[in-house]
Amino acid sequence: MRGETDTTKEMKTESEAIILIGLQATGKSEFYKRNFADTHVRINLDMLKTRNRERILVDACIAAKQSFVVDNTNPAKTDRARYIDKAKESGFRIIGYYFRSSLSEASSRNAARPIKHQVPRPAIAGTHAKLELPSLEEGFDELYYVYIGDNGVFVTEVNNDEI
Repeated sequence: MRGETDTTKEMKTESEAIILIGLQATGKSEFYKRNFADTHVRINLDMLKTRNRERILVDACIAAKQSFVVDNTNPAKTDRARYIDKAKESGFRIIGYYFRSSLSEASSRNAARPIKHQVPRPAIAGTHAKLELPSLEEGFDELYYVYIGDNGVFVTEVNNDEI
């Protein structure tokens, strides 16, 4: 900008819409807590309970240019499109994290959760049946694979092509 010195320029950061994708019990919420809790609003249907509340919060984040993370299973392209299209139109950078896990691995991790946090096995199987692998052509600017490695460490791999 004209007339500004380096000391008066505001650092401009691009707003991000991060979409987590994967079966229940694959570490999505923990990944959010470890990586984005201090910088991005968490949008989670388990907490918000209705799509209307979710839409209101997404719209508020977009209007405020506030980075956010959608911490749902988002198994189908149509599930992801509801966030990608709105955020993309408003200039957000769209980043996807696909949590690789087999149905049996997710079910085992789910069984190890405290009872009140367990998801019914048919729900996990239902999500698995709807799962469509994400691709850059959906509107993602970046896509990553995520899996849980040794000692619960998240391993993230860049994927610049279709996952």
